[in-house]
Amino acid sequence: MDKFPIMPHPSPKVDPDLLRRLREGDDAAFKEIYDCFAPILYQRLLRLLKDPDTVEEILQDTFLKLWEKRAQIDPQRAFKTYLYRITDHLAIDVFRKITRDKALQQELWASTVSSYLHTEEALIAKEEQQLLSAAINQLPPKRKQILLLCKLHEKSYQEVADLMGISVSTVSNQLVKAIKEIKNFVLHATRSEHALLLFLLIASRIF
Repeated sequence: MDKFPIMPHPSPKVDPDLLRRLREGDDAAFKEIYDCFAPILYQRLLRLLKDPDTVEEILQDTFLKLWEKRAQIDPQRAFKTYLYRITDHLAIDVFRKITRDKALQQELWASTVSSYLHTEEALIAKEEQQLLSAAINQLPPKRKQILLLCKLHEKSYQEVADLMGISVSTVSNQLVKAIKEIKNFVLHATRSEHALLLFLLIASRIF
């Protein structure tokens, strides 16, 4: 069972006074911010990384750094952006280690594509959203259809095979190729491994 329950898409707002108290080292303010943001960060990272232990480590490090850098917090600026930047930097370090595993890399890309297909509220930069959309749209029609049926409509391989009159192995192979083509399309467009990893994190954000 997840450490935090799956929640609807909250958009927490932090009172500037709460941030001022945090800057002054107020433990109660820190706990209030943790209770507000930890479940959201946990679920987002778990969707992407799939490993609760790794996610909890990142979460712990995120709030440790937040406490250590509390004096840098500007109560008048976007706190969520500041907190997510800390999380992103920590998660990128993890990505650099685990994406050497090709099977896991494939799973992470599949997770990212699913997240994109399912959300209308994700706070994704317009150019990044357009990039992922272009990557999906450039797929061959049959491959794109298989991707949408599996990832958007959440149909099983067998259901897709029956609908399209093809074998289950064909569905599996076409889905793997679709994810690989999307990855290559985005990687070529960003031309930077660091930008690619950050893009993955941003694309997975569902509030």
